[in-house]
Amino acid sequence: MKELSTTGYYYSFGTKEPVKEKDSSVVSRLARMKENFEKEGLRKTVEAIIIVHNHNHPHILLLKIANTFFKLPGGKLKPGENEIDGLIRKLTKKLSPIGTSVSDSPWEVGENIATWWRPNFEQILYPYIPPHITKPKECKKLYVVTLPEKCTFAVPSNLELIAVPLFEIYNNSQRYGAIISSIPQLISKYHYVYLSLDA
Repeated sequence: MKELSTTGYYYSFGTKEPVKEKDSSVVSRLARMKENFEKEGLRKTVEAIIIVHNHNHPHILLLKIANTFFKLPGGKLKPGENEIDGLIRKLTKKLSPIGTSVSDSPWEVGENIATWWRPNFEQILYPYIPPHITKPKECKKLYVVTLPEKCTFAVPSNLELIAVPLFEIYNNSQRYGAIISSIPQLISKYHYVYLSLDA
């Protein structure tokens, strides 16, 4: 994979119509997941680790919901949908200006660096399938996504796109959850080259 070399100076941000939350609570989301599992089987989701830098330190782009919840951009795949195509579709829908087609999107999906499993209809996910589980309920894959030198984001008005430094995320599962707080270890194998406007 090529070295990541983007800088925050090249990005512009806008807003678009809010997205409707399908569920009013975690309990209702898990109930919907159970209902869908009975119809469709294993839920497959893909999420993007988008790395940018600020002050010569890597930051991860996260979506902030209602000042309390953070998530990686991405979402559920359609039945039979390719993981890369599905992630590009989700990123285009959630982060690109209105009218951007999937074929015109700037997203370059790289390596799958983690797979997490939901064994039951509960909030807990594991980076492995527990030995006693024969039918996991969800498979969540994380992909590194690189950005071009210039990119325009349009974020739904009820969400906030924030860049969180690795030192804030690292080992901070209480605030960010187990998956997001594991990202610094997952991406530690990469060497970052920081560019500036003067470079």
